[in-house]
Parts: sequence; C-alpha cells; structure tokens
Amino acid sequence: MRKIFGALLNYFVKGLIIVVPVGAAIFLIFWAVSGIDSALNLSGFFLTDAKGRPIYIPGLGILNVVIIILIAGILVTNVITDPIKRWLNRWIDRLPLFKFLYSSIKDLTEAFVGEEKKFSEPVLVEINEFGVKKIGFLVQKDLSKLGLPGDVAVYFPWSYSFAGQVIIIPSEKVKPIDKSAADMMKFVISGGVSGLD
Repeated sequence: MRKIFGALLNYFVKGLIIVVPVGAAIFLIFWAVSGIDSALNLSGFFLTDAKGRPIYIPGLGILNVVIIILIAGILVTNVITDPIKRWLNRWIDRLPLFKFLYSSIKDLTEAFVGEEKKFSEPVLVEINEFGVKKIGFLVQKDLSKLGLPGDVAVYFPWSYSFAGQVIIIPSEKVKPIDKSAADMMKFVISGGVSGLD
C-alpha cells in the first residue's frame, strides 16, 4: 500500500511540475488579453440586438489596440514633425505627475524594443570581498555627467519580478558575459533555473 501511495505521489508531483507552469502561463495570457479586450471593446456602443442590448464581439478590443499602435507609428514616422514633438514635450513638462509616469514608461519601453535597446549587454559583477557575483545589464557606460568618471551603471533585475535596482560600480569590477541578453534575463528572472540551455 505504501508503494502505491509513493508511486501516486511521485506521479502527482511530476504532473504538478508540468501542469502548474503551463496553466499559470495560459491563465496570465488569457487574463491580460481578456482584460484589454473587454476594456477597449467598443462594439457595445455601436451594435445592439433586437432588444436594445449591446452586442459584444470578442477580439475587437485587441484589434483596436493593434490599430491604434499602427496609426501612432505611422503618424510619428511620417506626419509628426520636430516642432510638433517639441510642442508636445513642452505640454507634457507642465504636468509633473504625468511627465514622470510618461517618461518612465517610455524609457522602459524603449529599453526593451526601441532602437537603442538598453538591456543588451549582460555582465557579471563581483559585489563583495567574499566573491559573491550578480548578473546584471550594463545600462550606462559613462557617468562623468554625474561626476563619476570610471564608474558604470548596472541594472540588476530581481528573480520572479519585473522590478530591479541600478547600482553604480567601478568599471573594472564588471565583466561581460558571452551569452545573449535574452538568455541572461531569462536566467535571472527565473531564479537561475532556466536560460542556460
């Protein structure tokens, strides 16, 4: 009886290892997509059934987001000129809270998908006298504007989180890692259990 219980427990644990990550990933994707879709779905404003109730068309909210992003990209690339951009930046500067949120989100977005990707140089940093090392991403190579010549800024993401911290450290304590930035980000975010395949 104990052998059967042990075998069932073993099967359960192995099944858990497969089902939980797959289920959690599917749930998070579904939650994000359905949340965006329901928040930005405008079909109820334009379409009603015979009784006057709004008709919900699944996927229309996501389509709205894609179209808005494409139109914004086309406008910024082909229509909006530098004077308009300067005028918009002056307007944003007058709203301190909005400016802070806008610039932070814009910088973070550009760091991942912009022309100047910031998290593209994974590095290894020795952080104390005991030889403890951390994996980070070199984000600023020249800090002379801060009065710190010879120092660099390294971003250390936290495991199982999208947060992290920036550390200023002498450049000689930073060693490049000969791996892709995506693999190193995956390694750190996963708590060191994946990304080195």
